[in-house]
Amino acid sequence: MRKEKASGGTAAAVLMALALASLIPGCTKQNGVPGGQVVRIGLVGEELRTAWTKTAESLVSQGIKLELVNFSDYAVPNRALEDGEIDLNAFQHDAFLQAEIANHGYRISSFGSTVLFFLGVYSSKIKSLEELKDGDTVVIMNDATNGGRALRVLESAGVFTVDPAKGHTPTVADIIDNPKGIKIVEVDAAQTFRTLEDPQVAAAVVNSTFVVDAGGVPAKDAIYIKPIDPISDKPYINIVVGRTADRDNETLKQVVAAFHTEEVARVIQEEPPLTGIALPAW
Repeated sequence: MRKEKASGGTAAAVLMALALASLIPGCTKQNGVPGGQVVRIGLVGEELRTAWTKTAESLVSQGIKLELVNFSDYAVPNRALEDGEIDLNAFQHDAFLQAEIANHGYRISSFGSTVLFFLGVYSSKIKSLEELKDGDTVVIMNDATNGGRALRVLESAGVFTVDPAKGHTPTVADIIDNPKGIKIVEVDAAQTFRTLEDPQVAAAVVNSTFVVDAGGVPAKDAIYIKPIDPISDKPYINIVVGRTADRDNETLKQVVAAFHTEEVARVIQEEPPLTGIALPAW
């Protein structure tokens, strides 16, 4: 998942354009596509575009045209989905989705998994988290889902212990054993990588997409990446989301199935921008 500053004008323009077209899966007609079915899927950022482009290519023979609609802010795609302006979106993990449903009452749900992005710890000052000194500062994200995951990553590395009862969204206040007295500073996710330039910051937990934006490769540059656990990492696996009422829509099922193929997995594992930052998760 990628977090960026809101761009109201861009989002408004996208939504206005979508409002002018028919948006019911399987009903819109397009020249050159057998059956003329159109499904619009909302993305945030560019990381998953290559994987979904490969998916779109395979769907043409099934009579489905997959349109990729890019949004510039996390806050927009779920509202657009709820309002029927797109048919699916693929930009979030389940922990984020559940928070959105709780906060906004969206009638949307997961239709299938896509990838698991690495969440690593980075530093310009140390080569291992074992080198952290008493009272050192470590930066994490300030939103509940990413911040909670960051704390669990640090816990898995033995930096401190977090209250197990807090699930996948613990807060700094839930650290129950911190032998080195590590100080946690919370900032916007998009700023985490930049904090490594601060002489007072020993390390930072950074979303893979921001590392790539800065020209790095998470699999090579991180001083620590939590080993993937299919159980504990399940809330952080990115998903395809649709309106709950459309769960039995056969066209949308075809779209998800077309993503869950060896060809798409190869794109994720071997082609930029996903190579070295994410793994197939189905």
